[in-house]
Amino acid sequence: TQTKLQQTQILISTNVSNYRKDTKYKIGLCGWILVLLSVIFLVATLPFSMWLCIKIVKEYEHAIIFRLGWILGGTAKGPRLFFILPCIDSMVMNMRIVNFDIPPQRVLTKDSMTVSVDGVVYYRVQNARLAVANVTKADVATQLLAQTTLRNALGTKSLAEILSDREEISHSMQCTLDEATDDWGIKVERVEIKDVKLPRAMAAEAEAAREAKAKMTAAEGEMNASRALTDASLVITSIATKKHSTIILPLPLNFMHGFSKR
Repeated sequence: TQTKLQQTQILISTNVSNYRKDTKYKIGLCGWILVLLSVIFLVATLPFSMWLCIKIVKEYEHAIIFRLGWILGGTAKGPRLFFILPCIDSMVMNMRIVNFDIPPQRVLTKDSMTVSVDGVVYYRVQNARLAVANVTKADVATQLLAQTTLRNALGTKSLAEILSDREEISHSMQCTLDEATDDWGIKVERVEIKDVKLPRAMAAEAEAAREAKAKMTAAEGEMNASRALTDASLVITSIATKKHSTIILPLPLNFMHGFSKR
């Protein structure tokens, strides 16, 4: 027990000295009184207080430690074992790539079509200090910004462009989001458009328009074929009238066998 107490006192003295160096004596007299009270409370409640003072930050995490409102050291720390005072707030930030789904957004396209589009965004915290100090709830802010960016990006495109240029639109959204979240310490790795849905009434209308266009194309083809046959018959008739000659037309053998049987 005596050895543990000595080790704890050494840790406390080291911690306080580092604290004085990091904060550069900006906390004032009241701040030092709170630090002293925290140290007294820590020593008085040993060894139970050790559970409150030791923090472990994993390899994929960084720790932002606030001491009386000041970020200790001015930057994120980790991964390692931390010894903090009971009155100190510490925040652990996940540095791994995470993803979230963009809920379906109703978008009015450039050609006045209303579509429902959803997507997915992959991002990670690049600077834990900025993610904590510059924005409230960086993950929520990134999600809201992604929804707005999706609507703005698709609002300048036609329905055909949205369906055919998904990769280009996704890359443009990724660049826009990455630039906007740079001050928040967020790095947007990838943006994907998952699904584009038309309202049921518009889908039926589009299907009817496609069928009508197909019928018009077929009718135009039949009309062109009939015109070609008419022109051919006129040519044959004119030749037979001017020159009394025999016109030989190639016919299939099956057709001739049918007449011979009769």
